[in-house]
Amino acid sequence: AAAGLSYVGAYVINTYKSYDNFLQDKYALLPAVIIICVAVVMFIIGLIGCCATFRESRVGLGVFLAIILVIFIAEVSAFVLGFVYREKVKTDVQGTMRSVFEKYDGKNPESTVVDYLQEQLHCCGVKNYSDWTTTQWFNSTGNNSVPLSCCRQDMKNCTGHLDQPQQL
Repeated sequence: AAAGLSYVGAYVINTYKSYDNFLQDKYALLPAVIIICVAVVMFIIGLIGCCATFRESRVGLGVFLAIILVIFIAEVSAFVLGFVYREKVKTDVQGTMRSVFEKYDGKNPESTVVDYLQEQLHCCGVKNYSDWTTTQWFNSTGNNSVPLSCCRQDMKNCTGHLDQPQQL
């Protein structure tokens, strides 16, 4: 379990590099760091449990049980806090994404990240393609279209025009 959690934490940190323009708050990596710390603690606790079982120590097994109960309570608390604050996180991420979409010009680093995100997640805009109609890029191009990264992968002749939303 500790190895699995370590992998998940490292994967989240590695994936963060692709989306760091959207998550400007550096505390966004905190869950991944916590996951890695939990993995280390789980390894140590597992080692204590194995040693206590091997030696048939009542005190060691009691300490092991107490530690497991504290971890369970911490997990339940984390779940409740995540459930309570999920809307705040959603609102914060959407606000940051909108500001990055506003900086889109097709050439700058933010544009590259937006294009990458839309291609990887098979999406267009923050909520949908109509989000592009309020951006500075959309108004400056004047061709009533969204970036080509909004096009569906299976559409070969997609131009990004809003009069053909089935291609987006």
